[in-house]
Amino acid sequence: MIEKIEYYAVKILLWFASWLPKFAIYGIIKALTILFYHVLPSRRTLVATNLKKAFPTLGSRYDIKEVYTNLSQSVAEILLMFVDRFDIDKAIVNYEESVSKLKELASVKQGVLVVTAHFSNWELAAQFLAKNGLPMLAVGREGENKLIDTKITIPFREKYGNKAVYKDKAMISMAKKLKSGGNVGMLIDQAIGGTHSAKVEFFGRKTNTTLSVASLKLKFDPLIVPISVTRVSKGKYKLHIDKPIEYIAEDISDEREKLEAMTLHYNQAIENMIQRSPLEWFWVHNRWKH
Repeated sequence: MIEKIEYYAVKILLWFASWLPKFAIYGIIKALTILFYHVLPSRRTLVATNLKKAFPTLGSRYDIKEVYTNLSQSVAEILLMFVDRFDIDKAIVNYEESVSKLKELASVKQGVLVVTAHFSNWELAAQFLAKNGLPMLAVGREGENKLIDTKITIPFREKYGNKAVYKDKAMISMAKKLKSGGNVGMLIDQAIGGTHSAKVEFFGRKTNTTLSVASLKLKFDPLIVPISVTRVSKGKYKLHIDKPIEYIAEDISDEREKLEAMTLHYNQAIENMIQRSPLEWFWVHNRWKH
């Protein structure tokens, strides 16, 4: 019963988003996120703590509230994307350059493994890549509400050719996709436990990180490419397609150590993304869990 109530609540939200003036959607979402900023002090403290861990000399100078403002803009725009009121192509200010690079990546025979993060408008990046020649098997977390997942979220994410797969079933699916020369997209910036993870440095502190990217690189040799967007202004972004990461730790013989050494390079790529615009990362996540 609760599942259906939540589903119809989201349907109503999308209905409002389909006709409300865009400025009103931006304003309402911003007001809600600032409300969360005030009524959830523990989460606000976590943001401040995370910023201090990542930028010990600069963290205290950042306006924590701006993290929430940036997040509100991304949420508002994702909402508009759901109801086809956000032009994905026009949102990318370096459109021509980006499409040209994506065409080059699409021609890679061994496939591409895109590594990215919960940074800026990550849903826009995924949609733009698929729409412009680089559809991927996109790995994500399974939502708690299956109705919302199957009827709203997954159709949205697969709109331009991406194929969504849940994390718990991802490894086999990714292996099959890369083996056939296809493309895979992974968000690797959140803490993840289990046997196929290790404590690897991220902004100078060791924290649980998936080893899956390194394993797939060694087995199928896909091109590992960090891709992200940064906000230029409201509704406008620059797409960053960074240089492929070729490092495979040839000087290390121990397999576990090899995977960890490679994974450090992927974490550093995520650090580089965040350093371009530090307040656009999802700092409300407890990345450095004990």
